[in-house]
Amino acid sequence: MTSHSSGPALNHGRISIGLVNPKSASNVAVILRAAGCYGVSSVFYTGKRYSFAKGFQEDTKGMRHKIPTIAVEDLMAMKPQGATTIAIELAENASPLPEFEHPENAYYIFGPEDGSVPSDVLEQCDQTIYIPTFTSMNLAATANVVLYDRLAKREYPHSNAFIRQSRDKNNNL
Repeated sequence: MTSHSSGPALNHGRISIGLVNPKSASNVAVILRAAGCYGVSSVFYTGKRYSFAKGFQEDTKGMRHKIPTIAVEDLMAMKPQGATTIAIELAENASPLPEFEHPENAYYIFGPEDGSVPSDVLEQCDQTIYIPTFTSMNLAATANVVLYDRLAKREYPHSNAFIRQSRDKNNNL
């Protein structure tokens, strides 16, 4: 249920993201841009591919310097205290995103562009959800859809003050 608020604050809860060995620095940059838009507090990632590639890809809006983006060995060891861990994966018996109720404190786990969330990680997650599409989505698109769905199902501002606050220097309306 969506309700509107006249205040400028966005009620996004606590959100963290875990990325399993992301391949593309450009996908991670887009995820970081979304993280800034939707109030993500931290992004953890495993593997070496992003560490090698991030220096060659511009990070939109410099989000990797604003949102902690940390290389780790074990995503599950980084689970924020009290967070519900949600894997986003085209896995059998997963719950469809449109029916999913996002927890206040969420840790979303996304698989790599060229693979899946490993079964040992899936087994440690509290829930698994999928986006009902006809084919698999790009990693960055998947993260954006999940984060937008979270916002759309929560209380959000409905005011001109919030719109003005959200604009960047290139929006002249």
